[in-house]
Parts: sequence; structure tokens; C-alpha cells
Amino acid sequence: MSLDKNVADLLNEQINKELYSAYLYLTFADYYDDRGLKGFANWYMIQVQEEVAHAKGLRRYLLDNDVLPQMKAVAQPDKTFSNDLEPLEAALAHEKYITDSINQIYFAAHEAHDLRTCKLLDWYVNEQAEEEVNAKDMITNMKLFGTDPKGLYDLDREYQARTFVAPTIAM
Repeated sequence: MSLDKNVADLLNEQINKELYSAYLYLTFADYYDDRGLKGFANWYMIQVQEEVAHAKGLRRYLLDNDVLPQMKAVAQPDKTFSNDLEPLEAALAHEKYITDSINQIYFAAHEAHDLRTCKLLDWYVNEQAEEEVNAKDMITNMKLFGTDPKGLYDLDREYQARTFVAPTIAM
């Protein structure tokens, strides 16, 4: 069974969205790095690696299904921040956007009776649930502890310990 054209197009668009996510998170890392918050910068640099891995997983899936991916231009992020909470809130909003995008692809794959793509997208659905929880937790932590210099320092140290673990995207 060949990949439905609409589903393939949506997956290809998702590659671009994942790469945009990486660009966006680079701007978050730069903001925090400039503020001297190396742990927050590290958190978002790990996010960059994860988003690129997500794009690569979708690329591989298209190739494995005889669809040549089309790499499109990645938009320049236009976010600027005036406090340490704003990037965290922007991250949550962006993760909700990505969740909606993944859901739309899932619906299209289901409508096309493409169970293989639905199986692939199950992994992305679960990943997005985790991403949203992490983003919410970071906002909560910042509101609870980040307004105090010692609390902010402790959060920054905690986020500095995060390391990249390559995702095992089920296909």
C-alpha cells in the first residue's frame, strides 16, 4: 500500500514544523544563555536536538514509504522576551500547536485507513503529551521558585543536568 498523498504532504509539512521548533528553541537557548542561565539554555539546546530527531524520524518514514521528502525553507523565529517566564509560556503554546498538527495528520491517516502511519503517529502523540507536561512544569517551577534568586539558581542547576537521549521512534 502506498502512502496517501495528503498524508505524505502533511508529514512533509510536519518535518518543516519540527525544524522550525528547533530554530525557535535555539532562540530560547540564546535568550537564557545571554541572561547567564546556562541550565535553561541547556534545556532548550536538548530540545533542539529532540526536534531535529523528530524531523529525521519523519524524513526516514517518508523515504521508507517511497516518498521523497521536500525540504522547505524554515521561517525565522520572531519572538523576543522581556522576562524569564515568557520563553517558557511561548514553549507551551508552541507545543500545543505541534500537538494539534500531529493530531491533524493522525486524523488524515485514519481517514485514509493508513494504519502504518497511525502506528508511527502514536509515538508522536505520546511524545507531545510528555512535551506539554514538561512545558507546564517549567512554567509552574518558574512561578513558584524563579522569582527568588536562590530558587532560580537551583532551577538553573537542575536544568543544567539534562542530557540528550536519542528518541527511539517506533515505525
